[in-house]
Amino acid sequence: MCVSERSSGSDVLVIGGGVIGLVTAWRAAQRGLRVTVADPAPGGGAAQVAAGMLAAVTELHYGEQMLLGLNLASAARYPSFVAELEEASGRDTGFRTCGTLAVALDSDDRAHLRELHALQERSGLESVWLSGRECRRLEPMLAPGVRGGLRVDGDHQVDPRRLAAALLTACERAGVAFRRTTAERLTVTGGRAAGALLGDGTEFAADQVVLAAGSLSGRLAGLPPELVPPVRPVKGQVLRLTVPRAYAPFLSRTVRAVVRGGHLYLVPRENGELVVGATSEEMGWDTTVTAGGVYELLRDAHELVPGITELPLTETRAGLRPASPDNAPLLGPTALPGLLLATGHHRNGVLLTPVTGDAMADVLTTGELPATARPFTPGRFEPAAPALQEQPA
Repeated sequence: MCVSERSSGSDVLVIGGGVIGLVTAWRAAQRGLRVTVADPAPGGGAAQVAAGMLAAVTELHYGEQMLLGLNLASAARYPSFVAELEEASGRDTGFRTCGTLAVALDSDDRAHLRELHALQERSGLESVWLSGRECRRLEPMLAPGVRGGLRVDGDHQVDPRRLAAALLTACERAGVAFRRTTAERLTVTGGRAAGALLGDGTEFAADQVVLAAGSLSGRLAGLPPELVPPVRPVKGQVLRLTVPRAYAPFLSRTVRAVVRGGHLYLVPRENGELVVGATSEEMGWDTTVTAGGVYELLRDAHELVPGITELPLTETRAGLRPASPDNAPLLGPTALPGLLLATGHHRNGVLLTPVTGDAMADVLTTGELPATARPFTPGRFEPAAPALQEQPA
């Protein structure tokens, strides 16, 4: 044990320096807590691959209506969150209020989109049904065969790489300390989390530990077996293309579709980058970019926007989404005092960044989660405590 490290510990140790770990650290530091982040490459993680769609409405899935409330709350915070973050960091986040167009390419997809529209309306969400001709009027590069679509003016985008860089700078300016190494093992002392053994051999002490390591969250040694977060990696392959000036404007907003049963999105950046994604593969920890994955994305994107095959292909990447059993995040305290979770955000990590930061800062400083986050506590997956048996008199 390194006594000097223990004596110079923090109020909060955040394990994981992706956007969720960084926003937790930044917001906690703003509340006056001494915060340290342990991560070998802070600012990395799934954000380096993600497209950054802020799609609370078009991401609505059957059976996930409870998550909808959290998504909407976070989407509503984005404009003020981005303004504060950009001022604090001096960095642009690539936030665009461009809206989203979800389109259908055949009669089956059109029927599915109609059902989604009905669900959105029942949920009180704003979306407008368009004919195929109206879709092509909005986005002339769309294929002539587009059968209809949904215009959602409230679903926007942000650049996750810029977002992560801005959060990293904001953390540094707020006094967050960084240990650029892995956290190898949780330290438990006197029945509570007390820090972690780091990869550089030091044992770092903290009053509270936040496990925010994304898909790696379940791999931290020292966790009580019953408290290991049920988070698994879901692989996503993503392409990045460049729109030459001669082709601009190629797309004016995010375009989404279901092609051959697979979800596809095209996210145009103001700097000329076009993000195309994403596959969804249960492949464990594999992050290999495959010829098949690239082919499928380009094939489906070409069917949606034929001109896309004329664009330069500049990057292929694969990342791991941290998925929970119900596709919703795990936020807040666990049954082990001093240990909190901020993980399992699956496809909504970037969208949920503002609300996660606020919720974790609240619980770290007051011990209470805000009402919007309470349905997502880790306790919903923890085994129920055994019932007390009445003792005979």
